[in-house]
Amino acid sequence: MLIHTGYDIGLEVSAPTPLLLLLDIHPDRRNDILFEDEFNSLHLPVEPGLDLYGNRTQRLVVPPGKMEFSYRAVIRDSGKLEEHPLEAREVPVGDLPTYALHFLSGSRYCETDELTAIAWQLFGNIEPGYRRVKAVCDFVHNHIAFDYKAARSTRTALGAYTERIGVCRDFAHLAIAFCRCLNIPARYVNGYLGDIGVPRDPALMDFSAWFEVYLDHRWITFDARHNVPRIGRIVIARGRDAADVAMVTSFGQHTLTQFTVVTDEVAPQNPIATGQHAA
Repeated sequence: MLIHTGYDIGLEVSAPTPLLLLLDIHPDRRNDILFEDEFNSLHLPVEPGLDLYGNRTQRLVVPPGKMEFSYRAVIRDSGKLEEHPLEAREVPVGDLPTYALHFLSGSRYCETDELTAIAWQLFGNIEPGYRRVKAVCDFVHNHIAFDYKAARSTRTALGAYTERIGVCRDFAHLAIAFCRCLNIPARYVNGYLGDIGVPRDPALMDFSAWFEVYLDHRWITFDARHNVPRIGRIVIARGRDAADVAMVTSFGQHTLTQFTVVTDEVAPQNPIATGQHAA
């Protein structure tokens, strides 16, 4: 299966402004890219790099005024539903690798100190492992009402729990915090998730947020918002929470003037799938 992905993002700044962009497809999927095309409207030089979590970064300084960043890619995907290994076991904390321990601690949006008692009250009697994490997802999925208009960059996991409303990042933050409270390493993921194999969402396409937990000595994908295995996730970045994977960080004020995301399955005979044209 082939997936056509991309974005158009417009920004306006009033003074020369350094930017750090975290918009590239993650290195894990680079070998699946059949075609890609990207540009910025001012043709500015961009310095590529990697952050502490292995995500691909871009650094540049933009002059005053408006500019646009655009990207299109065609990516090969298995077309299979994500795994849901019911027998996956929790790894005792003493046996966790060092890098997984990092994802047990509280973070900017995931206040484990505030939620530990609630987590053990809700999930402490559930069988450890995959079923416990699935119970976390079921609870968060039913506890929070999804509402784009309710998006707020300052809402934390505790805020999502008490307010019971939010967007995909809020679902992910609350589920991550609960898992960490239960001694299960969990990390935040953002990327592309199109309406492939499911009814089309009438809302405008957006980037999506989900999470991964460390079970049976591997990372397994969970999504508390959708709460079902999906087809065609494409990771952009991973981190402790949304603070680690902000897609556009400006070191100065900016205004978002355009925001479009594309994620669609395409047929092999489509010209864009063969690299003949990039929109």
